[in-house]
Amino acid sequence: MAISPGTTLIDHVIPARSSSRIAHLLRDGLLVVGFSVFTALCAQVAFYFSFNPVVPVTLQTLAVLLTGAALGSKRGGLALLLYLAEGAAGLPVFAGGTGGFIWLVGKTAGYLWAFPIAAFVVGLLCERGLDRRFLTSALAMLPGSLIIYLVGASWLIALLHLSMANAFIFGILPFIPGDLLKLIIAAALLPTAWAIVRAVKPEK
Repeated sequence: MAISPGTTLIDHVIPARSSSRIAHLLRDGLLVVGFSVFTALCAQVAFYFSFNPVVPVTLQTLAVLLTGAALGSKRGGLALLLYLAEGAAGLPVFAGGTGGFIWLVGKTAGYLWAFPIAAFVVGLLCERGLDRRFLTSALAMLPGSLIIYLVGASWLIALLHLSMANAFIFGILPFIPGDLLKLIIAAALLPTAWAIVRAVKPEK
């Protein structure tokens, strides 16, 4: 199986076994649901800094990066939109087992709404083959993290009337070290997974 730009990791790990459009839609639907559940599980790892009881630290951003990279732009974005829909419906999928539409208009809503956008952008870059090496994988995921910061902090400014400086101090700065670590982990996992795929299914 040739590994070419424009294809995603998941297409090689779980290839479609049939040319049927229905079979493709079924596979993609299951992947979208599966990665929305993966994001929900990552959201359960959550805690707050003592000086910042508004925005929690979670593994959601790691899930967003991996979802976009593995599924690609469209399926990655849809998986995160489904995740938001699950939370809006009241399922306990948000940070710390919370749920309800109120979270999509609350103080941290900007970060949540940024997730589908971030996954789409990361997926778009990885579809172009940037996830094959660590450095390019990290560069592909960096815009996703920046989008989450930008939208989340902008929401804090609009909702809480914070200054840009305070939005940066409370909504971005404390999370940079942890998000850098998550980005490094995600960027390392993708090339490793591709190496395994090449070993199991060598290019022809």
